[in-house]
Parts: sequence; C-alpha cells; structure tokens
Amino acid sequence: MAKPDPVTLEVIRNTLPAITNEMSYDLQRTSYNMMIYEVRDYCCALLDVEGRLLSQNIGGVSHFVSDLGVVIRDGIGQHGRDGFRPGDVVITNHQRVAGQHLNNIVTYTPIFFEGALTAFAAVRAHWIDVGGMSTGFGAGSSVTDPWMEGLQIDQIKLYEAGVPDPKVHKLISDNIRYPESSMGDLRAQVAACRLAERRVQELLRRYRRDVVLDGIELIFDETEAKCRAVVERLPDGTYEAESFLDPDRLEPDRPIQIVVRVTIEGSDMTIDLTRCSTQRKGAYNSRTLAGAYVAYKALTTPLEPVNEGSFRALKVEIQEGNFMMARYPAAMAGWSTALPTVIDTVFRALAPALPDRIPAAHLGTLGVPVVFFGTDPRTRRRFVVQSIEGGGWGGRPWEDGESATVSICQGDVRNGPIESIELKCPVVIESRELRRDSGGPGKFRGGLGVATRVTNLVEGYWNLGNTLRTGCPPWGLWGGGEGAVPAGLLRLPGEPDFTAIDVTHHLVPPGTTAVVVSAGGGGWGDPLERDPERVREDVVEGYVSLEAAQSRYGVVLDPTTGAVDELATRRCRARMRAARRGVPPGSDAHGTDPGRTR
Repeated sequence: MAKPDPVTLEVIRNTLPAITNEMSYDLQRTSYNMMIYEVRDYCCALLDVEGRLLSQNIGGVSHFVSDLGVVIRDGIGQHGRDGFRPGDVVITNHQRVAGQHLNNIVTYTPIFFEGALTAFAAVRAHWIDVGGMSTGFGAGSSVTDPWMEGLQIDQIKLYEAGVPDPKVHKLISDNIRYPESSMGDLRAQVAACRLAERRVQELLRRYRRDVVLDGIELIFDETEAKCRAVVERLPDGTYEAESFLDPDRLEPDRPIQIVVRVTIEGSDMTIDLTRCSTQRKGAYNSRTLAGAYVAYKALTTPLEPVNEGSFRALKVEIQEGNFMMARYPAAMAGWSTALPTVIDTVFRALAPALPDRIPAAHLGTLGVPVVFFGTDPRTRRRFVVQSIEGGGWGGRPWEDGESATVSICQGDVRNGPIESIELKCPVVIESRELRRDSGGPGKFRGGLGVATRVTNLVEGYWNLGNTLRTGCPPWGLWGGGEGAVPAGLLRLPGEPDFTAIDVTHHLVPPGTTAVVVSAGGGGWGDPLERDPERVREDVVEGYVSLEAAQSRYGVVLDPTTGAVDELATRRCRARMRAARRGVPPGSDAHGTDPGRTR
C-alpha cells in the first residue's frame, strides 16, 4: 500500500473539496437559470468508479448527497466500466434510479488517468423546465405519473469520446419550453465537469494515482471514526418519534405517516423508516435515503466536509414500496417535500438522548416556492419567476431559532433577489417581510416565517400551495409552542379578499396578487421562562405582537411607555401556571413531548 505521508494526506483531503468548490463557482458564473446562479439549487461532486462520494461543494444542496452514487452505479451497469471513453458526457434524470423530480438533471463525465478510468465528476442542477407539468419547481401534486411530469432521460450519452450527438441535443431542446436557458445550463454543467477532470488529473500527476487512491481510503476511514466517536457518546437505546404530512389530492383521507425508530448500540446507529406510509397514488414519493443521511450528518460532523465515510457507520432500514423508496413508475414530482420533516422527526426521537443539543422543529418543508410564468407581450419572450422563500427554524437549547431561512436540506439555497426578479420578469414584488407571531413561543422562541406578496403585470400562470404541513405544525420541545403553518393565497383583480389555494399552471389575468406565507419554527422550553426583557425587545422589533406577549409569554407591557410591568407580569404568569393543572413535566398547554425512549 502506497500510504501517503501526513502532509500529502492533508493536501488530498483539502484538494478534493476545493475541486468541487471550483466546479460550483464555474457553474454559477456560466449558467443561464436564476435557480442556479441566484438560488443555487445544485450540487457538484466527485465520485470514484464504485460510485462512492469523494467530495461535494460546500453549500451544495444537502439532500442530493445520497443519490449521486446510485446514478453512477446505474450508469456503469448500463454502459459497463469499459463503456466509457475520455470526452464522454452522460445525462440522466430518470426516476427509477434516484427518484427525484425530473427538473433535477444530472450531468457527469468519466475522469481518466494514464488510460485508466479513475473517477467521475457530476453536477446535479435544477432546470426551470423539462416539459410536461414541470415548469418552475416541478409539478408538485398535480401529476399522477412521470410521463405527465416531463421528459425522462435515462443515462444517455450527449458526447461520445468528445463528439457531441446533435440528435440528442435536438431531442431534448425540442421537448422543453425554455431551451435557450436549459441548454445553456447544460453547457455550464459540462464545463464544470471538464474543469474537475483537469484538476483531478493534476492531483494524480503530482502525487501518483496509487498514493491518491490510498489517501482517499484513509480519509474515508478517518471520517467514519469521527462519526463513530460522536455516536459512541450517546446513551444506548431505541428512540422513537412520529409526525405526518397532509394527505395528497388523490388520497384525501390518508395522511402521510412518518414513523422513525433510531437505535444506538455503541458507535453504530440504525435509522428505521420501515413503518412510514407506503407509496402514494399522488406525487409525494421518492427513492432516497437523504432524510436519514442529512440527519446523521447534522448530528455527527456537521462542519466537516462530506464524503462516503460520513455515512459508513449508519444503517438505514427502508423497504421497497415505502413512500420514500417507491417503485417506479410511481409519481415522484414532490419527492423532496417530506425530507425536512423526516429529519426533524429523527431529531425529535433523539431529544431525550441529547436534550442540550436538539432544537424544536423548523419549517419542515423546502421553503415556499414562488412560481409565475408566461410570455411577456412586450418582448414576446417567455419568462419564469422563481424563488424559494425560507421560514423559521426551531428554538434551540441556548438561543432563538433563525428566521427566514431555507430548510436543513438545502445547503446555500436562498431566495431570488427582488431586483433580479423585477428586472427580468413582468411582476412587482410588493413586499417580503417577516410574519409577526409566526415563531412558536418558548424560553427560546422559534424563528419567524416570511410573507411575500407578488402582483403579476401580465397574464400568466401561478403555481401556489403544495405546502403539505398544515395539519402538523412545526412542533415545540420541552414546553415550547408550535410555529405557524404555511399557506398560498390568491386575489384576482376586483376581489376584496385573498383565497387559500393549491394550484399548478393556474391561468390568471394581469393585476392578480399572490401571497406566499412560510411556516415559523417551534419554540424550545417553557415560554413563561423567557426573559421578559427579551419579550419586550421582540415586541419592539415587530416579531411578537403586544397581545401575544401577554397571552403566550405572560408578559405585560405598559401601553404608554412599552416597559415591562413587572408586578402585572408576575401575576399574569402565576395565573397561567395555575391554569396548567394536569400537564405532565416536559410539556405544557402549548408544547409537544419529544420522542419516546425504550
């Protein structure tokens, strides 16, 4: 074994993430689609010839980490390890392998060194359209099979030995609504992969192929050991928790159950998802281990670079036919909707084992999408408004939750800048503001959700709703209260009021106003233990109303000076505590118990 010396090992350890970070910068600078260059809904990765993850860019979408290896292994299964040549480019989005919405396009290239296939560079990025009902963030709950959603591409070679296949390019561009954007994004993805090829070859030339490959095995081993060291400090046992998502349209009487059992034995952790709901008739299915993987990474080494060793000590139990391991051709357009809630449920289960680390639940979905599209009559150009509006994170054992932040699954994903949206699309963003009283009350308050109000200036189509977490609000822990739930609202010209709505490709006239409202995070700890001065500050900042300060926190403020009335506050809190008769420890009239332990 050509074991690298310690200095060389550190160079390899840091070079691999640096390569994927450089891929990310290249992709972001050269893409055409705001979902990539502004929102950053993508990831860049290096994988070995077995599909093992070598590195992913910092800030890359977290819930992509578990599903690139299966894509590479499937590609090798189709083409054979000897079926790749230098200069090849493969494109795929097929749901039978890594069941995601079809907008998530994977482009990857083989990396050769001295004639041997050594690794793969891959980019998964969100295209704004792949035909069918996919425009924007995907078809959501409106489709019943993949063909209705859009164009399926199954491990097709765009380039063979460096020669592009114009027939494949034409087939793709002819079947999507925004070919100038998506084909530009495709070129950006290919360019990022080509960059990675050069950088990996430079690393191999400098240190020799055998030294680098042996160094990678050491990095995997060391990463696994770090994760095991964290788990080993946790009390052995089996920890359980449950939650649910709203029913989909096709099965309105069947909520989507999420049941988690976490078993810790020494340094081994098993996350059992086998008792979750079976696959659905609607589109909220997937084929992914991402929920368990992201939860485990966050619990063990959240600040360390991610690689295959990050998950080697984790066992995930999930069966075929589970809604998160659905059998193709189940509809999977809403594949990612459940993942943040799955992660929160894992945390909830482990709250008794980690009471000083586990936060209350966050917004629980991948934000709230803003999607409006059509044709601008002035320019006759098609346009798509796209943004992801974040929400509140749960209060933590030491501080309040963050406000207006995307979910734990989304890396560096962010909302679309108002200036860019209004410059490129015929809409007006009338407001984007924090939702007062949306954060769950607690000793440490939940973060606030966001309300974004948009008026379209031309006729077009709105996608609204698909929030799927109205029946199960973001829960509090240890007496903390629930966060407010999300909503999509629409008001047509001349109508006096907004109407809650869940629609896809909904045609509206000019002057229509939509409001997307995201959830707040749950609170942590008894809200009657929150420092009254902090409650006063929240009222001054507009985070908490004067009424909620008293009804939720028992804090009475002088209506003239805004100062805390200490005597009235003590009396109010005493009355509220007295009204809690019969409430068990660890919960209160507002809060939720954490998971069960066995």
